[in-house]
Amino acid sequence: MMRVSTTIFLLIIALSSCVSNKDIAYFQFDEIEQSKVSNSFKTIFKPDDLLQITISSDDIEATKPFNLPAVAYTTTTNSVVGTPQQQSYLIDSDGEIDFPILGKLKLGGLSREDVLKLLKNKLSPDYVKNPTINIRIANFKVTVYGDVKKPGTFTIPNERVSILDAIGLAGDLNISGRRDNVMVIREENNKKVKYQVNLLSNKTLTSPVFYLQQNDVVYVEHNKARIQSASSNTNTSLFISVTGLIITIVSILTR
Repeated sequence: MMRVSTTIFLLIIALSSCVSNKDIAYFQFDEIEQSKVSNSFKTIFKPDDLLQITISSDDIEATKPFNLPAVAYTTTTNSVVGTPQQQSYLIDSDGEIDFPILGKLKLGGLSREDVLKLLKNKLSPDYVKNPTINIRIANFKVTVYGDVKKPGTFTIPNERVSILDAIGLAGDLNISGRRDNVMVIREENNKKVKYQVNLLSNKTLTSPVFYLQQNDVVYVEHNKARIQSASSNTNTSLFISVTGLIITIVSILTR
């Protein structure tokens, strides 16, 4: 009788854990609003961004003071060790970097276009005529965790990553992950802001967080079946252990 009860109990758990296709298929609902779909994205520089800034022009000598190499020296001979690397500039908590010759520059909160304009105005024509400026975030990363196959933090080399790209890097959602309530946590104006994304809807393609920014966190919630299953597995183990103990005690007493 005990074995029958346990079997029925496990069967109920299995049936309650089933997930239908409507819960897992992406982009089922809503029409795509083509007028709102855009392939453009805007990078906003923030504190703790590590920037690589390269200045170039026809006058190479004029650009050298702004392209300082980062080098390491030995303590004994005071000679350079290894190959010099490009200097990086960390945006501090005040949103500033300390740039050669130009000094303190406020970059935090500015877009890439704003920073390029700022640097060109500072450099030309006094220091470098018609400068070409390239800026790259060396530590651009996003984090994906929760009910995905390979949670982790991923470095993005080109600064362009959509929420779908990030989920792909994490190996996609597990079948038990909620597609209708994916959370994106972003820092805006020194505050943490939460966005909800429904991957079952085509409106995802027009979401303000479709393209992620540096240090965004994507969290995938477990569905109810997964939560119930985890709880049931714990209760089932306890139930089986108690049942086994009772059977053992009864068998000893009836000998």
